[in-house]
Amino acid sequence: MSDITLLAVFSDIDPAADAIEKLHENGIQDEDINVISGVPVTHKMLGRPHPPTNVSRLSMGGAIVGFLFGVFLNWGTPNLYTVLVGGQYVTPIPPGLILVFETTMLFTLLATFLGVFLDSYFPNYRPMEYVAEVSDGKIAVFFKCSEDEQKKITDVMEKLGAESIKTAEAQQL
Repeated sequence: MSDITLLAVFSDIDPAADAIEKLHENGIQDEDINVISGVPVTHKMLGRPHPPTNVSRLSMGGAIVGFLFGVFLNWGTPNLYTVLVGGQYVTPIPPGLILVFETTMLFTLLATFLGVFLDSYFPNYRPMEYVAEVSDGKIAVFFKCSEDEQKKITDVMEKLGAESIKTAEAQQL
């Protein structure tokens, strides 16, 4: 009993959401289901769990590093290279707060960009599933099932309005 990957193409989001629900009822787990769409479709629309992401952790890490870098620039550098300024503070507070704020925001933005870049697996050189119909506005649902259940699940997908159901294979783009 080996698993095969099937591809069902739907023309609208409602039949695709119903199909994912039926796949869950037939014992197929979320990690064995992949949805590809040419338009943005949220996980809530399809009844799927929120996808895991590390972008917020990377952004927070960037903010902390930026804050520490700003503090070092404002208060560490003048202590390393002392310049006497005639009775004034070497590190005045208001300009220092601006410097710390700006470096914090800069590092937060850079870390967020890097996090989104890495989270989207870009660039990706391994073979990926691609369906030309997705470019025309269709919704593709990839799922793994055992060969024993293939006929039953194919019939269910056809009843729900799948335009085509076939075996899928990854190809180099």
